[in-house]
Amino acid sequence: MNALTLPDIAAQASRQALPLERVGMCGIALPVSFEGQRLGAKVDAGVSLDDGEARGIHMSRLYLALEMLEQENLTPGLLRQVLQRFLKSHEGLSTSAYLKIHTELLLKRSALVSPLSGWKSYPVSIEAQLKNAMFHVELKIDVTYSSTCPCSAALARQLIQQQFVDDFANKALQHAEVLAWLGSTKGIVATPHSQRSSAKLRIRLGTHLDELPLVAIINEVEAALGTAVQTAVKRADEQAFALANGQNLMFCEDAARRLHMALKRTPGTNAFHIQVVHAESLHAHDAVAETRWNWEA
Repeated sequence: MNALTLPDIAAQASRQALPLERVGMCGIALPVSFEGQRLGAKVDAGVSLDDGEARGIHMSRLYLALEMLEQENLTPGLLRQVLQRFLKSHEGLSTSAYLKIHTELLLKRSALVSPLSGWKSYPVSIEAQLKNAMFHVELKIDVTYSSTCPCSAALARQLIQQQFVDDFANKALQHAEVLAWLGSTKGIVATPHSQRSSAKLRIRLGTHLDELPLVAIINEVEAALGTAVQTAVKRADEQAFALANGQNLMFCEDAARRLHMALKRTPGTNAFHIQVVHAESLHAHDAVAETRWNWEA
C-alpha cells in the first residue's frame, strides 16, 4: 500500500482573506527556571497572522520553541530569542510575536525579630512582545501587605483618652496603677482596624536590562510599605509587626503614593501602573487607589 502524505490544512488558503492580530495558545503547562528555582508555569504564546490569505499558523512550531524556556534561566535575552524563533518559524506569515509566562515566585523571608524564616509566594506574570523589530517586556507582580486605617487609629486613641479621663479624673496618678491600666483591656478599650491588602503592579522595563528585576522590585515595594505579611513568627515577631502597623498607618491613597515614589526611583523601570486594594474589615467592600507613570490610559 502506498504511503499517503499527511494533509496540512493550515497551509490552505483562507476562504475569507483577513489578517488576524494574534493567533496561538494559552495555558501551556511548562517548567521554567529563575535564579536557581524550578517553577511551574502557565504560558501563553502567539504570533500575528498578517497574511490574510493563509488559513492558519503552525501552532506546533510555537510549542516546540518553548522548550528553550526549560533549559535556561529566564532573562530578557532568552525571551527575545524565543520570540525570534516564533517569527522565524512563521516567516512570510507573521511580523509580531507574543509570550506570557505566569508563575509564583517563592522567596524565603526572615521574621522581624526571631531567627525564624519561611517561604512566601508572589504571583508574577512576564509578558514579552516583539513587533516590527521592537522588543518590550512587562512585569505583573502582586504583593500582599497589612494596612491599618489612620482614621480608625485616631478614633481608638480618642476612646482611650476618654477612658483615661473617666478612670483617673481628680485622682493622684500612681505610676504602677497607670502602667497596669495601660496593659489592660479596661484601659485600651479600642483598637484600630487593619486588613490584608494587595498591591497589583504592572511595570514596563527598559530595553537595556540583562536580568528580570523581580526580586529587586518586590523588595523595594515591601520596604516602601513597611508592613509586608509574615511567614513563621514568634510572639516577639508579632509584637514587632504590631509596632510596624502602628508606625505605618495608611489609607489606600497613602499606599499608592508610597509605591509610586518607590517604583519611580527603581532602575530599569520605564513605565508603571499601580492598583492597591485594601480589603476593608470595616466595610463589606474594598478601598481602591490607582496611579500610573508614563503609562498611556
